[in-house]
Amino acid sequence: MNRLAILLTGAAVWVACHPWLWDDGSSWAQSTEPLLALEIGHHPGRITRIAIDSLDRLLVTAGTDKTARVWDISSGGEPLLLRTLRPPIAAGHEGKLYALAISPDGKTVACAGQTGKSWEGESFVYLFDTSTGELVSRTEGQPASMHHLAYSPDGKWLAAMLYKGGIRLFRAGEKEATGLDEQYGAAALGADFHRGSKLLATTCVDGLVRLYDLSDMEKAREKHLRLTPVSTLRPQGGSHPMGIAFSPDGTKLAVGFKEDPRVEVLELKGHVLSHSFSPDTSGVPRNHKLQLVAWSWDGTRLYAAGGFGAKGVWKIRKWEKAGKGSYEDIPAAKAPVSHMLPMRSGGIAFSSTEPASFGILDAGGKIRFLKEAPTPNHRFNAERLLISDDGWTVGFCLESLGREPALFSVSQRSLFDPAESSFRSMKTSFSLTPPSTEGMEVKDWKNSHSPKFGEKPLPVPGGGLCRSLAVLPDSSGFVLGSDWAVSLFDKQGRMIWTVPTQAAFGVNTNGKLVVAAMGDGTIRWFRGSDGKELLALFPHKDRKRWILWTPSGYYHASPGGEDLIGWHVNRGRDREGDFFPASRFRSVYARPDVVDRLMVSLDEKEALLAANRESDRKLTEQVSVEEKLPPVVRILSPVENTEVSTSSVTVRYSVRSRDPLTGLRALIDGRPVLKLEDRSKFGEKGELSLTIPPRDCEISLVAENRHAASEPATLRLKWRGAAAKEEFRIRPKLYVLAVGVSNYQDQGLRLGLSAKDALDFGEIWKRQQSSLYEGVQARILTDAQATKGNILDGLEWLQREVTQKDVAILFLAGHGINDPNGMFYFLPVDADLEKLKRTGVSQADIISTVAAIAGKVLVFIDACHSGNIMGKLKRRAALDVGTVVNELASAENGAIVFSSATGRQYSLENPQWGNGAFTRALVEGIGGKADFRGTGRITVNMLDLYVSERVKELTEGQQTPTTVKPPNVPDFPVAVRK
Repeated sequence: MNRLAILLTGAAVWVACHPWLWDDGSSWAQSTEPLLALEIGHHPGRITRIAIDSLDRLLVTAGTDKTARVWDISSGGEPLLLRTLRPPIAAGHEGKLYALAISPDGKTVACAGQTGKSWEGESFVYLFDTSTGELVSRTEGQPASMHHLAYSPDGKWLAAMLYKGGIRLFRAGEKEATGLDEQYGAAALGADFHRGSKLLATTCVDGLVRLYDLSDMEKAREKHLRLTPVSTLRPQGGSHPMGIAFSPDGTKLAVGFKEDPRVEVLELKGHVLSHSFSPDTSGVPRNHKLQLVAWSWDGTRLYAAGGFGAKGVWKIRKWEKAGKGSYEDIPAAKAPVSHMLPMRSGGIAFSSTEPASFGILDAGGKIRFLKEAPTPNHRFNAERLLISDDGWTVGFCLESLGREPALFSVSQRSLFDPAESSFRSMKTSFSLTPPSTEGMEVKDWKNSHSPKFGEKPLPVPGGGLCRSLAVLPDSSGFVLGSDWAVSLFDKQGRMIWTVPTQAAFGVNTNGKLVVAAMGDGTIRWFRGSDGKELLALFPHKDRKRWILWTPSGYYHASPGGEDLIGWHVNRGRDREGDFFPASRFRSVYARPDVVDRLMVSLDEKEALLAANRESDRKLTEQVSVEEKLPPVVRILSPVENTEVSTSSVTVRYSVRSRDPLTGLRALIDGRPVLKLEDRSKFGEKGELSLTIPPRDCEISLVAENRHAASEPATLRLKWRGAAAKEEFRIRPKLYVLAVGVSNYQDQGLRLGLSAKDALDFGEIWKRQQSSLYEGVQARILTDAQATKGNILDGLEWLQREVTQKDVAILFLAGHGINDPNGMFYFLPVDADLEKLKRTGVSQADIISTVAAIAGKVLVFIDACHSGNIMGKLKRRAALDVGTVVNELASAENGAIVFSSATGRQYSLENPQWGNGAFTRALVEGIGGKADFRGTGRITVNMLDLYVSERVKELTEGQQTPTTVKPPNVPDFPVAVRK
């Protein structure tokens, strides 16, 4: 098999295929191994294509993260992710999507790219049902990958453009191509159907625009008929036409080019193409490109975009008078624009490469919305990737051009915000150094296709652009980061190793480690000797959530950061894959101790063995992900956004599981309303009758087997019945259990303000009596009262008293520790560290109570105090509350959890505040200061925002509280401003 370069429409999306992807073998086998992947609710890499249904209701995005995502844009506001489509994938680049289309009726999504080639030697178009996310079919195999798909306006035809082999034309719903034209001299890149006739126009890197009349294909029943163009034309604008679009009236074709910052408009008379005019492209630099073109729906405006931008802002040029009038350059994205499409409602939709984003530009040229991935933007920050002497502390920027500096310490597990300090001061304050680019004869490396060592050309593995350089401290070699690889060279310019990666916008090295800042927002550590990846970090742009993980999936995450990665599991070549968040395998893979040992050994296997020995874990080989898969549940009916007017709803479902099911739960707005454990009362298919409140709500189903609970299947319902009358509305009751321990019996554990924190916290809630709540009952246990027995009694009290309409609050202030296996324990006043299981309140005690409470649950954990506890626990790991927080906030347990700190930070207290910083912020916020909007009501989200900013202010950035909400629990008011 030849090693091929793959070309893709869009600036910087003209992608070189990767030589390590395909070997020259003649047999292939699909990967059955679970594959680790980022999952951030968006594309972490580049978006390559978008598609829109004919009514502007659904917008679909596809990307190099190997997913397509279906978004609801009908509200006109923030798009809502409905589902993620997952084709079969493999390690490396198999499964990356470069082509996408949606049928005009919005029922079917077609996607393709590097889809099947690595295990079948052919590429396929996958067809997904948008309402269920099922892969319902795939076309016959093609000899090369595909880079563009287009449905005809009537939905009868699907055109596929191949890298090598021309065009295939499929009748909708059929697997075999009805028509084909293989007489293309290079990569076929663009296609568009005439809105009102049977004409199809295509572009190819061989320089030709081709026009087809499909009228004769309507009645054809044979397969693989040869398509012959009725007209061809070599445009004047350049040798590589890429984007192409019919004007709405069908009389013109707009064409964009790969190598020339021109746009050409062709005239169509009958079946004859001719040059008409070129819109004004003055002011577009010659090295910037306008590969993409689109007309407004009414044809009065013409748009072009691609690689046109400067200083981290890429623009869309809009011409009035159908391209003949004046132009306006509209700032659109922080990365090259990768696709544009007209919208029936006016304006256009567009997408960008990494950092991925998509948005809508209205008819007036204003951005209606821009949905950006929450990934750090490492573009134009090559010199700002800083590392410590040992390589395990990194400085970087969340935005391009040095904006929003951040710092992460692997040892402290903290994502620091330098606050008001500049990036320059951060270098000196934390002893971080930038990459060296001096001392070696590396030239022409920045954003270049052809870097040199002296006068010797250097290879750029996988093609694309060279992005970053770092010279080794002893000048014995250098590291290059490119669009598709990180590579080490010796001092003679010979390649020592190369590793396929995302775009490496920044690299740095201390000689022992190579650190790279990637296009998907991650920071990755590689072993300097051989390029072996050791560790990856994803720091969320909210500056709160992060996750560290090894190549095998052992991880340590902040509260709320656990499910930023997960496992993709293939189910065969003709079926969609499953995705399971990391939390489903928490008991096996949540291993901060492995990360600790990895920093010393620089070998994952050695780190795992050492961590197992020190924690007394069994040294046997870990059970594979495949052997611990949770169930997968799907709601069959009602469908999303069904309107209901009665309180009784019947939900039909299906469940599949490799192991026998042990339970099925139904939740409304995240809280349990039904739990079935008797296998005879539920099965792999069935229906449940549920009672819903008279308002918009979410229904979720969670299935369980002996390994874990499934991800929730969630359905949103819109209430259209009568609203409950005010006099018949039952206000909830509030139940508060507040525990605070300062005067531990073990004097070495004593703290200053924890008991007072619990008292003040309980008192602030008592003031809510007769306002939002019908009544407030509070149990406050401090010091001598806070024994294990009393705390367990308090937990039982919450479980017994709280009904479905009520709210439960649990507050814990004092010491928390982890046992050698990572289990969290809260220490009551009578705790004995040598008898932890008998005297500590375990994570299991807390979680079992929270999961059984019928009403809404808020948990506040302030257990990260230092005191003298570390001196008493020399064999124990540093405290990690992330695991217990993440488990409490999982969909099946459903608690909203506020944690005082993240990573290995300490909770700080100061007599001047009168409390710990966390409690001080909570008391102020509940007391009214969190009411930012002046509505008189304080919601969970408002309290979260206030506490986050106030603790940062009080502690000068040394403490970062976090709040984790289950995905199926909406925001709601918790207090009324007094």
